[in-house]
Amino acid sequence: MSYAELHCLSAFSFQRGASTAGELFARAKANGYAALAITDECSLAGIVRAHEASKAHGVPLVVGAEMQVEGGPKLVLLCETQAGYTLLCQLVTLARRRAPKGKYRSLREDYPRQVEGLCCLLCDAQATSESDIDWLRGRFPDRLWLAVELHRGADDGARVEALRTLSARLQVPLVACGDVHMHLRRRRALQDTLTAIRHRCTLAEAGWRLFPNGERHLRTLDALSDTYPGDLLAETLRIAGRCSFNLDQLRYTYPRELVPDGHTPTTWLRQLTEEGTAWRWPRGVPGAARKLIEHELALIADLSYESYFLTVHDIVRFARSRGILCQGRGSAANSAVCYALGVTEIDPSRTQLLFERFLSRERNEPPDIDIDFEHERREEVLQYVFARYGRERAALTAVAISYRGRSAVRDVAKALGLPPDQVNALAATLSNWSVHAPTPASLRERGFDPDSPLMRRVLALTGELIDFPRHLSQHPGGFVISEHPLHTLVPVENAAMADRTVIQWDKDDLDVLGLMKVDCLALGMLTAVRKCLDLLRASGRRDLTVATIPAEDAATYAMIGKADTVGVFQIESRAQMAMLPRMRPKTFYDLVIEVAIVRPGPIQGDMVHPYLRRRRGEEPIDYPARLEHVFKRTLGVPLFQEQVMQLAVDAAGFTPGEADQLRRSMAAWKRRGGLEPHRQRLMDGMLANGYTQAYAERIFDQIKGFGSYGFPESHAASFALITYASCWLKCHEPAAFAASLINSQPLGFYTNDQILQDARRHGIRVLPVDVRHSDWDCTLAHVDASGKPAIRLGLRLVSGFRQDVAGRISAARCQRAFDDVADLCMRARLDRRHQALLADAGALKGLAGHRHRSRWAVSGVEKPLPLFDGLPATPEPAPTLPVPTPFEDMQADYGSTALTLGRHPMSFLRRQLQARRFRRSGELVDIPHGRSVRFAGIVRLRQRPETASGVTFLTLEDEDGMVNAVVWRHVAERQHRVLVESQLLAIDARLERSEGVQHLIVQRMENADALLAGTQAKSRDFR
Repeated sequence: MSYAELHCLSAFSFQRGASTAGELFARAKANGYAALAITDECSLAGIVRAHEASKAHGVPLVVGAEMQVEGGPKLVLLCETQAGYTLLCQLVTLARRRAPKGKYRSLREDYPRQVEGLCCLLCDAQATSESDIDWLRGRFPDRLWLAVELHRGADDGARVEALRTLSARLQVPLVACGDVHMHLRRRRALQDTLTAIRHRCTLAEAGWRLFPNGERHLRTLDALSDTYPGDLLAETLRIAGRCSFNLDQLRYTYPRELVPDGHTPTTWLRQLTEEGTAWRWPRGVPGAARKLIEHELALIADLSYESYFLTVHDIVRFARSRGILCQGRGSAANSAVCYALGVTEIDPSRTQLLFERFLSRERNEPPDIDIDFEHERREEVLQYVFARYGRERAALTAVAISYRGRSAVRDVAKALGLPPDQVNALAATLSNWSVHAPTPASLRERGFDPDSPLMRRVLALTGELIDFPRHLSQHPGGFVISEHPLHTLVPVENAAMADRTVIQWDKDDLDVLGLMKVDCLALGMLTAVRKCLDLLRASGRRDLTVATIPAEDAATYAMIGKADTVGVFQIESRAQMAMLPRMRPKTFYDLVIEVAIVRPGPIQGDMVHPYLRRRRGEEPIDYPARLEHVFKRTLGVPLFQEQVMQLAVDAAGFTPGEADQLRRSMAAWKRRGGLEPHRQRLMDGMLANGYTQAYAERIFDQIKGFGSYGFPESHAASFALITYASCWLKCHEPAAFAASLINSQPLGFYTNDQILQDARRHGIRVLPVDVRHSDWDCTLAHVDASGKPAIRLGLRLVSGFRQDVAGRISAARCQRAFDDVADLCMRARLDRRHQALLADAGALKGLAGHRHRSRWAVSGVEKPLPLFDGLPATPEPAPTLPVPTPFEDMQADYGSTALTLGRHPMSFLRRQLQARRFRRSGELVDIPHGRSVRFAGIVRLRQRPETASGVTFLTLEDEDGMVNAVVWRHVAERQHRVLVESQLLAIDARLERSEGVQHLIVQRMENADALLAGTQAKSRDFR
């Protein structure tokens, strides 16, 4: 006997299915099933993963979905043919598009009069009206079955007999189904928990919503034969045999309408490329570039990807026509054609990049181009794509959001009935990005007993739930565009954001099926650079574009070498700042290496220290002369993915396409293994070409260290362009750069307070928010005798203030200056809320005096009545109000604008801290390496990289500047609550200093928040 399960939910029936596709197919294989249908509720979101699991385990997949018709029957629809699959996608799309995100409405009118290519199983036929059954018989002639789903209920026998009677009367056959929700019975506890989560109740309250037993799993053939009559089991095989559709049958066609009459996609791409070469190389195309272009165009034509390149060109053309800064990056920067089309800014003829890293004949997979746009204007680009192709043919890619430790423990704790304060305390034991359950030590620190039965249950269920898909979100900007309506390939649903639609497949699913995607991504630094250039132009200081920023500027590199990089792109992090004094970049290519070297791949591959030693002349540069063109630029150390590929080609005889397969295998070996065949091939090839065994093994160990973290040189070069532009602006126009960073928030590592403190340390004068001068954005003002402009803070910094209200203030001020607070409130039409916000922020100081007087002034503003129009206001004596203390002003500053231009909060505490022997950051430079010190500072950053083995990096700030601290795993686990909750952190530490870089190695931590007396200072945590 054999069996095919035809009704099975995976974890992509969110909060219903309690097993992944991999678990389900592994169990089906072990049980000897002939086939397994994945029928998630009104969804095909998990079908590609089911397709992969089916291939991996050798169990045929039947593609289907469960649908609840509104006010009608519950159906399971199974795809017989590709036409049936197309119809199923359309039915899911219709149901999802007419409902809010996460819901659906399947209506009778969605179903054609005669459905072709779909088999229909009617669930719970006894509870279905005969009119609904007649409707189904008309829609699904010869394709309708009554599903018999038995789960060891008390009346299973009687139920089968009743269904046989109904089947004979209606002439509709019966078939056995399992209504499977999990692969094994032991998942029942998790399935019950998911049910409670879905219904937003506790398990104790769930009652009838829970299944009465654990029979909804993939049962053994013996258990099935004991439960179902043989003819019902045999019918499953006949239905599975009819359902021959396979996802491999899908064919994707890229849009063609960008080609004008008289051209083919090939000729039009060539014409645009030739036009681009005249722009990129006005003095003639270099021979190397021409050779690259001809090679690329031939390969693009051979693989029929011309339309893809035309679409990307069209998107970039639109952005540039609107003045939106954009730049392609990633592997696309390897392409001379992309450079000629204006998609990327790196000239491949000047670098040793490999086009096959981007596109190869052997791989025969669609290219993947990432384009960064200004983050504030990217929506214009997205809506252009939607308008250009229509929502029928363009949609964003989905992202399957999975449970992490914090979200899992929170949902499990709620389901188990823990009170809200305990749920919050449990969640607080983990960071947002934790991928594990709380540790016993962190639980005890919060007052929980990890050995109690309830807590053991919480931890067990949390561990099972982590990595389960939680919901579908939208990709930041990954577009799928098709010649035909997308719902012929994949269901489309509404995004949570207005005017956006998403397909149900994750971006990784697209790679499996070969669908092409264009990533229109948002990059905050592009916004900041554009705003900075606009600010310089408007103020008459300079008229620059990114392309005309002076190259290879010595002063800029000197600033970088001192790690004076707060706020710039890519090299602003703690780790980068620690590397810069060692690396001391002097050229653009040094910046390319700097961007790439502080990454997990080079660090894990033990490449950083050898490179630095060789750069300083402390170690001989060692590589075979035959590989000079591969290794010379990185001193014999493989830092980039392209070098790995070129090495495989030149030293081991790989083709470029095979070399890219090696790169991909290395990226996946930690997850899936399978690296040994490539290792042997690389070793054999290098030995055959005269390289020593020791050298071959050393190189292989280094490139294996890349794992999934190796950085492409093309990507680093693209980023380095923006890095250099931001550094030049910070070096030569620090006021405009700092103002533009604030005007472009949120972006980067640093708060507005830190950015302005850094500017003030560089001698930039910062003027407060003032209704007499401030616009919405920060601006440049008052050039002093040295020629340095000051920064005038904008009203955008006042928490809760609206931009349209700021616009009214600016417009009224342009007519004439404000006489007093009442005049301001009347002419700018300020309501009570905005009056109070301005008073609290100190923005009325020029009209009313200090904060206490400002609050008094706005309290007396009344809307004039018509009777008294034209009459002067009755003068009132101003009361004598105390001046706020500097500490009160500082607290009010942080409360209203999250920054202060007065004294630093730590300066008010210095006397108390000195009494406890805490040092200032400015004093650390005089303390020898290895000494114990005490230090206290406001926490500005907490960071725990995946590759740091549990080490947490902190940035602490006092009145002199910032200090980097390192918290080893055992200290972090022992004092987790102090680490994650403190705003003011006091530490006992050991000072370590090497090559101009110093850190504090934390030995003990203390939460000193009480000293701040309620002042709120923000930090950037674990992002």
